[in-house]
Amino acid sequence: MTSGLIHHIELYVSDLKRTTEFWGWFLEELGYEAFQEWEHGRSWKLEHAYIVFVQAEERFLDIPYHRCRVGLNHLAFQASSRRQVDELTRRLKQKGIPILYEKRHPFAGGETHYAVYFEDPDRIKVELVAPLPDDMNGCGNKS
Repeated sequence: MTSGLIHHIELYVSDLKRTTEFWGWFLEELGYEAFQEWEHGRSWKLEHAYIVFVQAEERFLDIPYHRCRVGLNHLAFQASSRRQVDELTRRLKQKGIPILYEKRHPFAGGETHYAVYFEDPDRIKVELVAPLPDDMNGCGNKS
């Protein structure tokens, strides 16, 4: 295993049931498998890394999450292709999940950045980004 890779990410959430319904299908579409489950938490694993969602205690729910405060801004996941971005965008819309920056979708991140952006139930921004086409990733570029 490579030293320095992320081992796991743990997020506290306001409603574990709603969060697991939201994240479960998405992570499994990306190849994650259900990993751990207990009364106040759930996780999914892909190879050696895993993502954990834990129900926040009632006493900490008074201030909602906002990505512009100090802390996590968003989670970005690598798609296998532009086709996967398009398919998951379609599924998000079917589920009634709003697409962020829809007027600029799928190039909201720039002309060469093909991605979909959306929010989880706690408004944590999620990004699914396609790999660059071979002619844009430094291979075969003529200078």
